[in-house]
Amino acid sequence: MNRIIATVLASVVVVALIATQCIFFVNERQSAIVLQLGEAIEDKARTSGLNFKLPFIQSVVFFEDRLLVFDIAKTETLTADLKAFEIDNYVCWRITDPMLFYRSLRNERGAERRLEEIVFSQLRAAIGSRELIEVVKTHRAAIMATVLERAQTQAEQYGVRIVDVRIKRADLPNRPAIYARMIAERQRMANLYRYEGQSEFLRIHSEAERERDVILADANRQSIIIRGQADANAIRIFAEAISLDPEFYEFSRSLEVYRRAFRDNSRIILSSDDPLLRYLR
Repeated sequence: MNRIIATVLASVVVVALIATQCIFFVNERQSAIVLQLGEAIEDKARTSGLNFKLPFIQSVVFFEDRLLVFDIAKTETLTADLKAFEIDNYVCWRITDPMLFYRSLRNERGAERRLEEIVFSQLRAAIGSRELIEVVKTHRAAIMATVLERAQTQAEQYGVRIVDVRIKRADLPNRPAIYARMIAERQRMANLYRYEGQSEFLRIHSEAERERDVILADANRQSIIIRGQADANAIRIFAEAISLDPEFYEFSRSLEVYRRAFRDNSRIILSSDDPLLRYLR
């Protein structure tokens, strides 16, 4: 009797062991792939419910159908205006094609490493084309939308869909070399502004001097023309006046000569018939 009971119990144990190797259950949050000697033997993954496989030579790999999240390690990058800062971001993703996912990435750890490379390369490229104020404040949403779109295009070949990419924190690195580089950059910009200001000053100064010279030359030309016209008018008026009464002109000129010649204590010896004394005789 004891031998029969032992045989029955042994048979039950063997059947239970074989059943555990043949039957597996997939819950609604997962999908599964049946492997034979480490290779997938089916075209699509098993869905939720009770499933069967061959014992011992076949195994099962389970994959999450739920949304998965992982953090990317804090990394340093540069903006378009050469400002360095550290970003801490995370990625939301899910497995869309378990067969393709297994053949290309094998497991979630491999997927996280590959997605980290994809997302960070796209994030660095997007940030590198923007200035710091755009990354932090004005264009942050547009940058993340661009990163998500480009990263998703690359992730499709692995049977993965990236749902979201977000920056949790962005900090300026607290390192002396960064501050020294920032100071050098500010000094370079200051020198550039000084050079541009000096160049603009010299340009304005030279233009002002040129305009001054042009104005003075034009004024001198105008003054010469006006003086010449005035002298011509004076000569013309003088000639007209002389032509009206030549004798009176001669008389007035003689008086002027007398006034200049006969001054105090002056002595002039002339003959009595000298023409100069004509109006004194």
